[in-house]
This record gives sequence, C-alpha cells and structure tokens, in this order.
Amino acid sequence: MEFQPLGVVSDISGGSARILIDIGAMETMSSDDDPAIAMAGHVGSRVKMRIGKSWVVANIRTLAIDASSARHIAAEVDFLGEGEQELLTGRLCRFRRGVTRFPVPGTNVFPVAEADLIAIYAGHEAVCVEIGTVYGTGSTRAALQVDSFLGRHFALLGSTGTGKSTAAALILHRICDLSPQGHVVMIDPHGEYGAAFTENGQCFNANNLELPYWLMNFEEHCEVFITSQGAERAQDLDVLARCLLAARSRNRLAEGIGKMTVDAPVPYLLSDLSTIIQNEMGKLDKGTNSLPYLRLKTRLDEIKGDPRYGFMFSGMLVADSLPAFLAKIFRLPAGGKPISVIDVSGVPSEITHVVVSVLARLVFDFAVWSRGEEQRPILLVCEEAHRYIPNSTTGAGQSVRKILERIAKEGRKYGVSLGLITQRPSDLAEGVLSQCGTIVSMRLNNDHDQQFVKAAMPEGSRGFLDAIPALRNRECIIAGEGVAIPVRVTLDTLEENRRPASADPQFTSLWRKTGGEEAIIDRTVSRWRNGGR
Repeated sequence: MEFQPLGVVSDISGGSARILIDIGAMETMSSDDDPAIAMAGHVGSRVKMRIGKSWVVANIRTLAIDASSARHIAAEVDFLGEGEQELLTGRLCRFRRGVTRFPVPGTNVFPVAEADLIAIYAGHEAVCVEIGTVYGTGSTRAALQVDSFLGRHFALLGSTGTGKSTAAALILHRICDLSPQGHVVMIDPHGEYGAAFTENGQCFNANNLELPYWLMNFEEHCEVFITSQGAERAQDLDVLARCLLAARSRNRLAEGIGKMTVDAPVPYLLSDLSTIIQNEMGKLDKGTNSLPYLRLKTRLDEIKGDPRYGFMFSGMLVADSLPAFLAKIFRLPAGGKPISVIDVSGVPSEITHVVVSVLARLVFDFAVWSRGEEQRPILLVCEEAHRYIPNSTTGAGQSVRKILERIAKEGRKYGVSLGLITQRPSDLAEGVLSQCGTIVSMRLNNDHDQQFVKAAMPEGSRGFLDAIPALRNRECIIAGEGVAIPVRVTLDTLEENRRPASADPQFTSLWRKTGGEEAIIDRTVSRWRNGGR
C-alpha cells in the first residue's frame, strides 16, 4: 500500500534534517488501523524518504510550529539507516545502519508502516532474542543481537522502582534459554536474583561459596590485612610481601613453579603465615621497630577468630581446590544451569569489595591463561556497579575498581563480557560507560544521570534519549551494538517464578493483616544471631 506524503525535507545536515509535516496529512493518518501509521509525525515516530531505489529512515526528535506556514509543523529528525525497496510491495527490506546517500530539500517524507518496522528491527542473519514490543506498534518485536550485545559489553541503567532488576532477569533468562550451556557469573549484592534462577542457575552465598583466601593476590591481601596509613602502611606492605611469599613457597606446588611470585594462586596455611611473621619478628634487633609485625599478626588473628569470615578464611579451604572452584563458579560444564548467582549480601561489608575483586579477577585471569584452549566466553554481570567501579580513585575498594575497569577495556579480546547494572551512572568511574557497546536505559529521574547517559550514547539516538525521564515502568531505550537501530521498548512480562525478589511491598494490604508476629520475631532474631539469612 502506498501512503500519501507526510511532508517534505526542508534542510539537511550531516546526521540530521529538518522536515515540514503537513498537518492535514498527519490528522488523516491518525485514524489509520496501523498503529505505526497512526503515530506518524509524533515525537519518537519513524519516517522514510526515497533516494533512488533505497529508503532512508529517520526518527522524529522535536516538533515546533512553522512560523512561515499555518499548515505545517517543523520537525528535527535524526537519520537511523537505510534499506532497499522490495520490487513487488515497495516496502523496506535488507535494512542496515548508516546512510550512504542523503535526501535533498524537497524530497517527500512518508510514514513508516508496521511491516517496515518489522523489517527494520528484525535481526537479519544475527542470532537474536526477543525481549519486548517496539513502542508505538501493535506487535513489532524488539530483538537483541546476542553476539554483539555480549561481545561489546552492556549497561542496564534505571532509577529505583523502574523494573531494572526484572529487566535484567528477563534479558538473562532469554539468553540462557537460547544458550543453556553458557557461562554467566552474576554479582548479587541484595540476594534478590537467587529466586529468579532456581531452574537454570546455581546460587552461592556465604554459607556455600567456600572462596579460598589464598586466591587473593597481593593487593587484595593488603586490603584485608593492612589497616594502617601513611609511612606505617609502607612498612606493613613490605613485611606482608616478604612473609606471604615465604608462606606460599612452603607449599609443594611451589616446587614446580620456576619463579614464585606473591600473586601466584598457590595455597598456604594461615598458621604458616602467622608463624613466619612471629619468626621474622624474633630475628629483629632490639632497636628495630616491631610494630608492623605486631599489627599484621593482630589483624590475622582477628580474621581467623571471626566466624563472619569463615566462608573465606577457614582452615578447611587450604587444599588446592582451584580447578573445582573454577568449574563450580564458571559453570564448566554448565549442565543446563548456565548462570552462577553470587549472593554477597551475607558477606561482611568491609570485605565485600575484596570478594568481588577476587571473583572478577578470576574471570579475567582464566580467560587470559586459557587463550590456547577452545574458547569458553564468560559473562560477568555486576548489580549495583557504582559500588565497585566508583569515580573515586582513593579509599577502600581500589582492587575491584581496577580489575573491572580492565575488563571493560580489554575483556573483549579474551572473551570476557561485562554487564553493568546501576541506578547511579554518574557515580561510575569515568570512561567505563563509554566502553559499553549497548546501553539499556530505563527511566532516570536525576538530571545529572541523564546528562551522563546522553554523553555516552551514540549520536543517532539523541531523539530517544530525550524520552528517558518520561519512560513508564518496564519501558526502556536501547541503543548501540546490540540492536539494529536505537529503539524504545515495552518489555515483556516475566513469569512469576522467574522474577527476582525485588517487588515493592504492598503497604496498604500488608498493614491490614495481623497474627504470627511473635514467631516472626523469634525466627528473625535466631537468624540474626547465627549470621544466617
């Protein structure tokens, strides 16, 4: 079906144009049965222009009254891409991003029908997963191109309460359903995703993680064991480096290592480290300062005696369990459960960043040292990413910031994909968001966050970004490598048993119920005292 022109091109620049929309034509189309045609001329709708045998597609970004004509509306549009024209139907086909020939002033502008949108948003030859419906259409499905989405990293952004956690679960479920032998590691700081992946994932927490302390490198050891500052810190670093290397060297595995380093993941006994510190202190001359040794030994004894650290600093974790730990956490083999959810909500807050650092570094180091093997790409997903990649380069947690920044910059070369989920993108380290090839943005209420995201988004998505403050719950803007062109999506409803435990409490209904409060308090206090959850 050939539609009448919606308007004409008025002005042209490199990536955008100004068009004049005929108000009469726009009103006529508003009653069309095709929802995409009915929306023609509105902000966020698509239009097309014929250039030879091709169609150039653009997105309407702004509307304004045309001062020179009462019958027209002036609109700014951003070019999205171009497609060929089917000989029989005249519709779009073989759509691709980018424009090779631009229209000239006077070129007619036509509405984009839903059949055209299906051709635009179809994944073509790429492997895709469908996650929702394109905004302004009845049934056009929005698809993510999985290899591009994961291969260039992604970020999922949105204010609290916009459906961010459910959106993350939806995307991961679609990918895991497509690839049941995948390898996904998710850092879950609130313990909400375990409920979402009971069927196709494995959940680990402080009770069953069994993360060996000797997997820490020297920098991570320092963050746990050294609490001093200034000149005292430098002394403590030197003592810890010598004693830790000596403790690692006592393991029989050290005999087969040509040059042992303080970072090598070789098991050692905490008691050996304590004994070496004690022996080194005994060798000191009378005038030598023994405080660095005393500080280290005191801190080591504190860690060993604190049951909260038992998941990591237990004497039971001294065996060489690295191969088994990697197989367990990285899902090698997946066995139909491709995702590991690492619930760190029960981990003491003062070492949470160290635990995340160790896990992230293991992902990266495994990818680096397995380059000669058949590749097993791993996706690392960080919820509340602004905690671990802050824009501050001082204070605690620098080891995790460094490794996640390195994965963002270099991970693609080694088959490591990074997914960042955050409600405060402006708190992320500078440059990290720009390393994410695909950005999925839900509603952001903070103006500073909006500007931060706009600066990281591709140029052609400007018109979509203006809608970020006006998005409804379960709506998002997706731009970048993972989609054919920037798109506004209404996300699918996820099945109840696949949703994270992040729903808002229903105060009005819950506050009408009573009974059982004494038992609730007793069970809660018991878990509280025992450190259980």
